[in-house]
Amino acid sequence: MTMVDSQVESDLIARTRALIPELRARTDDATALRQVPDDTIALVKAAGSLRTVQATRNGGFGAGMRTHLEVVASLSEGCAATGWVAGVVQAHSWLLSHFPVQAQDDAYGGDPDAVVAAVIGPRGTAVTTDGGYMLSGFWPFASGNRNSDWLLLGGVVRNEAGDVVDEGDFLVPTSAVEQFDDWFVNGLTGTGSSSVKIENLYIPEHRFLSLPGLIMGNSPGMGAHGGDWNQRCAPVPVLALALTGAAIGIARQALRDFPAVVKGKTIAYTADDQYSHPLTHIQAGNAAMLIHEGELILFNCADQIDAAAREERQLDFNTRARMRLDCAQGVRRCLEGVEVLFHASGASGIRLASPLTRAVADLRAINQHGLLNLETNQELYGRVVLGLEPNTPLI
Repeated sequence: MTMVDSQVESDLIARTRALIPELRARTDDATALRQVPDDTIALVKAAGSLRTVQATRNGGFGAGMRTHLEVVASLSEGCAATGWVAGVVQAHSWLLSHFPVQAQDDAYGGDPDAVVAAVIGPRGTAVTTDGGYMLSGFWPFASGNRNSDWLLLGGVVRNEAGDVVDEGDFLVPTSAVEQFDDWFVNGLTGTGSSSVKIENLYIPEHRFLSLPGLIMGNSPGMGAHGGDWNQRCAPVPVLALALTGAAIGIARQALRDFPAVVKGKTIAYTADDQYSHPLTHIQAGNAAMLIHEGELILFNCADQIDAAAREERQLDFNTRARMRLDCAQGVRRCLEGVEVLFHASGASGIRLASPLTRAVADLRAINQHGLLNLETNQELYGRVVLGLEPNTPLI
């Protein structure tokens, strides 16, 4: 298969949605372990849900960003931690398709279901050496690294004189890194987003991808994928959007959970039934619309990314800048909607057993991601709208 068709995508989404009840039953296991359980990863692998946007030459489906959002949102309706890890793993499988072919074969040649975790930001340092690089660094927030076979770790590249000559990502076997047990948080608890460390590890030249080169459309793997149109998707919008699917699923499920939370309750210090009270109806309608707005923003962004890639045209600079804000705005709308439901649930909403407690905590964690910071992205897009230079090259 060289190009994914609508039936393949529909079947993939259906298989993923069929996992929701089982994933809901396993949510507490992920929270207790502070990582996605191995048997849950096996379940998701069997459905093909981690291979959504993975290149077909690497055993994936080569699907687009709309399908990516639907798959990740579906997983997150069952288990937010599983959905979050799947979202970033999918992004990394897409990113790997831009590496040299030998690196792709290193990662997927023996196992198309290999899990690739990452910290894409350039937190490490690599020094050029004969035939490769010596990489060192400390990378926090490596979501899913304990479930992974490989890692993509970002770093600046220096020559022997110490000058910065590039920056990008290095493909590293997970067995070669030191993993820390430091993921103690109150949101996305089950994602296992702990830290990893490397000291002076040799990385062959073919396991490096230049980030500036990728953004400029000059990646070594670009021409290796035949009919896989999704490899032409704009890189930064893809990497930002890949962080958002979990927010959709969490918010969808919170909205479904809300009726059971308020049924049988009276509004505190009154005799009014909360379920039948007009105030509750207003709150539910407001929350549903905020969540709907978030979905519309994010799926519209996905559709524009997909359409440009299918039509072999580049998204213009202003649109790419707006998409970073789209992603931040979309997840913020999902959070705002669920916070309305959380406040409407009253004092019982603060119980750890309340599904709204966990949903709010997970959505707040997603909104804390640096690439999804709303105010930063508002400033970025505002500068572009005003014709000023942006404050980041990641557009």
